Amino acid sequence: MNIRLIIFVVSVLLSSFARSQEEKEYELLGGPCEGCEAVLEFKGDLTSVDTLPEFDSAESKLKITGTIFENDGKTPAENVVLYIHHTNAKGIYPTKGDEKGWADRHGYLRGWIKTANDGRYTFYTQVPASYPNRRTPAHIHLLVLEPDGRYYYLSDYFFKGDPLLTDEHQQDPPRGGDGVLELQNYNGMKLIERDLILGKAVPGYE
Repeated sequence: MNIRLIIFVVSVLLSSFARSQEEKEYELLGGPCEGCEAVLEFKGDLTSVDTLPEFDSAESKLKITGTIFENDGKTPAENVVLYIHHTNAKGIYPTKGDEKGWADRHGYLRGWIKTANDGRYTFYTQVPASYPNRRTPAHIHLLVLEPDGRYYYLSDYFFKGDPLLTDEHQQDPPRGGDGVLELQNYNGMKLIERDLILGKAVPGYE
């Protein structure tokens, strides 16, 4: 066979294989999820700590931290991407008008981390407010992308003592572990701590 033809055939096969791998790269778990693709929108290298926009100027600063564990609840999970987004102090998802992708809906108060071998994660941001004119408690959305490409949402972060928080706002059982957290005081800011367990209470997770 002509060497050029061999090279052509091999290149076509490799290209086809690469496309098939890309198509299989990500898998949504846990049922329908509007906006879960946002966890895939990160750019560049991630670390285990992220500071969201407006943290320095925020009146009520917030540190969110914890450890992500494998499904056994004991082994720290490495190379897991965690994405959060939330409202500002006025209860809205702020935008600048030039947002792309899911930032158009989620606003610019969003961020990503990737865990190291200790499974730890930290976000520096601001305490969100509840939606204006709605009986929805303040909350923070979170999405997970595992190293094997599986992604899904976990139960929101809520704050203990929020007068708007009822059982109707919480999943039973909560995905990833209990998300109703004590808003603590910490070095001039607020602090919430939550450990997450991959796949816990997520339908279809094996």
